[in-house]
Amino acid sequence: MLAKDLRLAVGRLARRIRQLYAYASDDDVSFTEIAVLSRLEREGPHTSAQLANLEKVTAQAIGTALGGLHRRGMVSRGPDPADGRRVITAITDAGRGALNSREQVVTERLAAVVDSLTEEERARLAAALPILVVLAERL
Repeated sequence: MLAKDLRLAVGRLARRIRQLYAYASDDDVSFTEIAVLSRLEREGPHTSAQLANLEKVTAQAIGTALGGLHRRGMVSRGPDPADGRRVITAITDAGRGALNSREQVVTERLAAVVDSLTEEERARLAAALPILVVLAERL
């Protein structure tokens, strides 16, 4: 069954990438924290509720991640200029540094593996990427 095979393959790839992120640095930033930093880097400041919704995790998980990142100076928190009752979180320079060092290590490792594929395999992988994005957005 295609769905089962896809789940197994993508799950294995996701676990391996998580492992690479875990070993890319010794700063004890969790995978959820890296995901939050990545989103804040790409999209700008968000509320914790927005982050929980976008990352598809519980408010408690986001609260824990943001608390740890804030304690380590990787995010800043402040009132939302549009609604002072809400708190928005933004990535700091320290957060960008942690994110960039991790992403560089993981991307280099992934690039080395992709480069080891045949030209045909790389073309098939490139053709599949838009479909994988659609699947991720629809799940």
